[in-house]
Amino acid sequence: MNLQRDRSAWLHGPEKVCQVQPLHPAQCRRFVLLGAPGVGKGTQAALLSAAFGACHLATGDLFRRAQACDPATLSPGLRQAVTAMQAGHLVSDETVLQLLLERAACLTCQGGFILDGFPRTVAQAAALDVILGQRNTPLECAISYELDPDALAARISGRRTCPVCHGVYHLLTRPPREPDLCDICRAPLTLRADDWPEAVRVRQQAYLAATHCLRDYYADRDLLLPIDASGTPEEVFGRTITALTERAAAPDA
Repeated sequence: MNLQRDRSAWLHGPEKVCQVQPLHPAQCRRFVLLGAPGVGKGTQAALLSAAFGACHLATGDLFRRAQACDPATLSPGLRQAVTAMQAGHLVSDETVLQLLLERAACLTCQGGFILDGFPRTVAQAAALDVILGQRNTPLECAISYELDPDALAARISGRRTCPVCHGVYHLLTRPPREPDLCDICRAPLTLRADDWPEAVRVRQQAYLAATHCLRDYYADRDLLLPIDASGTPEEVFGRTITALTERAAAPDA
């Protein structure tokens, strides 16, 4: 399908209108993506978006854009989120839900959606169910990308970042042309503090502790779709498509 979605309403707020051609109801896909930081959700979301035409709605993209904007141009929900992040606090469930409600049109879009970064708690998941139920846009499934903690630490600790142009490399899967130098601006590459193996394991443990109940929430509703996230992005994507196809073909799907 390979449709392009501009995500204007998601990134810029409800006053913006996206150029989205509606899909046939049978083709409209609605997913939530779960997975620890660094597991590859963003890459898989981009592949799923290209395959199905569904918009990739990442809260991380929204927060990064908001931090770069004039606060006076932000919606109330985004101003609250930026204030919390600048103070080093987590963005509250209430604020995240306000952001989602400000962009409720994205959840009723007939192009479908892929939510990445939300929900993060059972309270957020339950609120999302209410929002979707009120709009008759049920969630198809929650795709959970799962990887052994040691393998995840090895994957992330191989990343290198350019401090100048912010290009990202990987020592195994996308190495620079010259060791330790950015291909674009020739700056020395660095290993981010949160990409050290010890830091990755701490984040992994925190993620598992925070989302254990969330996985159970979706499993109890027969919406959880676990995917082995080992291997190349293409291999993981292939497993995802196979699992989605098998789920759709199941008698009680």
